[in-house]
Amino acid sequence: MTLAGMALTIALGVWQLGRADAKLALQNRIDDFATQPPIVIGTGELKADEILLRRVEARGRFEPRHVVYIDNRHYKHQPGYYVYMPLQLTGTEKYVLINRGWIAAGAERNRVPTVRTPQAEIVVHGTAIPPSERFLELSSKVAEGNIWQNMVLERYRQATKLDVQPIILQQIEGIPAGDDSLIRDWPPVDLKRNTHLAYALQWFALAAAIFIYYLVINVRRRSDSVT
Repeated sequence: MTLAGMALTIALGVWQLGRADAKLALQNRIDDFATQPPIVIGTGELKADEILLRRVEARGRFEPRHVVYIDNRHYKHQPGYYVYMPLQLTGTEKYVLINRGWIAAGAERNRVPTVRTPQAEIVVHGTAIPPSERFLELSSKVAEGNIWQNMVLERYRQATKLDVQPIILQQIEGIPAGDDSLIRDWPPVDLKRNTHLAYALQWFALAAAIFIYYLVINVRRRSDSVT
């Protein structure tokens, strides 16, 4: 039982170290992406895996009729919304969904704040992020009008009937930042590598504890048999 327990905990520790190494490799890729020129989103169908976490740019016009405000998003302890708006790509019927940034909530929670939107064709710069598909939603009211609790891309497609690309563009400061009152203070990507290292340390410590317990029990048995 001691050998089995130690083998299991050591194997789990090694597995966590492997995950930490994988996260380090991914972080190195992200750092490398930051030095590369942006990928231009064209008219073709995107392969999400090829551009995720890459710098991208898209040319087109915003479609404010299909704006969605993601509720309960806080910035510096102030409640507000993330503003998602589709951008129709120039020369195509395809759209890419843009997270334009954060805006503070008004005094009346049933009225969303107005967001300034350029009408001319623009170029949006940002980072390609994956759409989140899994949430723990305790309430059945996950989408009321254009105020939603979470952004699920398939839900957005069904609600708007738009041909949306399979990534979300997280807009960064720059053209067309302008005076739109939106905050784009995005936190850096945290891959939680240190969490895996901490888990590995816990598993190795547990393996050591099992071994020490085994030694203590057997020393007592031997001393009892001698007496």
